[in-house]
Amino acid sequence: MAARSGSRCNFWLPKKKRSCANTRIESSLFCGNHSQRSDGQWLPCPIDPSHSVLQENLESHVKRCPLLKQNVALSGQVFYQKGINAGNEEEEEKMGSCCPDSLVTSEMKRNLVYSMSVSKFHQLIKKIEEVHGGICNDIEDSHLSPEACNIWFNKEIDRKLPFQEKHVLQQGSILGNLEKIGALKRCNKSVDCSEENDDVPAVVEFGAGRGYLTQMLADCYGVKKVYLVERKSYKLKADRSLRQKENLVLERMRIDIEDLNLNAVESLQGVPYVAVGKHLCGPATDLSLRCCLSRQDGESPVLKGLAIATCCHHLCQWKSYINKEYIISLGITKDEFHTLTWFTSWAVDDDHGSKVPGVDDFDLTASNAKEGEEEVEDDSFSSVEEVVKKMKPMERAVLGFKCKQIIDAGRMKWVKKHGLDSKLVKYIPASISPENTLLVAGKPSPC
Repeated sequence: MAARSGSRCNFWLPKKKRSCANTRIESSLFCGNHSQRSDGQWLPCPIDPSHSVLQENLESHVKRCPLLKQNVALSGQVFYQKGINAGNEEEEEKMGSCCPDSLVTSEMKRNLVYSMSVSKFHQLIKKIEEVHGGICNDIEDSHLSPEACNIWFNKEIDRKLPFQEKHVLQQGSILGNLEKIGALKRCNKSVDCSEENDDVPAVVEFGAGRGYLTQMLADCYGVKKVYLVERKSYKLKADRSLRQKENLVLERMRIDIEDLNLNAVESLQGVPYVAVGKHLCGPATDLSLRCCLSRQDGESPVLKGLAIATCCHHLCQWKSYINKEYIISLGITKDEFHTLTWFTSWAVDDDHGSKVPGVDDFDLTASNAKEGEEEVEDDSFSSVEEVVKKMKPMERAVLGFKCKQIIDAGRMKWVKKHGLDSKLVKYIPASISPENTLLVAGKPSPC
């Protein structure tokens, strides 16, 4: 730390090799970020629990919390409806559970696993093996590089736009799979995409982040209406580039997908659209599917197709999961569902993700039986924690991937039940990203 004069904070930033540029607070050499924290009692802000406030300052803070203004503005929007896509509490209450709380944390899931008997743990592994073998044997590779996206693949885009090859390949394959099912049409090279026809669908990107999946869509398929749904605020967004496009209408909605009533978005009523999402973490996939398909009527937006790359299954929750009925029909209870979600983290918890063999060809029960013959009997383990530690990394990874596919299969079947032809594909090689499952769906082909 190096002291300096003036009104600036005196805190030294070693990585930046300079002092903090913020203005220091009165009677201190440092800014609010770097002043020594008071020893008083700190409480989570009731408006935004991501930060804490001194107990004596709490009453005044809640009147000026930065998130307060945003929440007030959001509550006035016609498309805001608190918890509309959150899931059904009544469904959750019908089933007994060791974890009655709506939010089941990773620690609670781990405790569910470790509290099992060893025999029950192996019974669960056998059940997962049988369920997976019956429903997840037709996930095909669909690594696409559509010609429409060549301007991105060949780096013929504005140099100001960020370019990372692995993300471009993923985005291109997502759009290529939508084109393959007929939800998107490639533009004629001799005609401006935006002027070619009036049948170009609008785009709703869930979990949009900076919006560069939609940027590629706009560059390559000539969409005219774009809706970016994202609850966080980001810098370096694609919005500026998108707004410069002629004939393109952009609306960014800073809202949690859980609270978005898509039917109430006036400019989207009755309009055909495609829904996209790249790596929609955990329950965000379920919230997005419910948002698109749960409330269909004459004035609803017309969903032509969807492509959602799923990820972070360890964050999934029973309350928000889209197809509880199907999971129950497989003989999987609520608590077992949460243990499945905990197992999914094993799929990508190391660099073995891209080296895992085809999970369909790997029999976990046979592997465990073979080890039992060669080494020791299951009864020699006093706890599930010992069994888990004894498992080989590849076995853990395969189990994680099988659980991911079971969860995604339920989502795919729910979409199919709601009138769309749906399937799961591996849209990119695991060497690019082990989170390579894409749920793609479109209108059924006429007979």
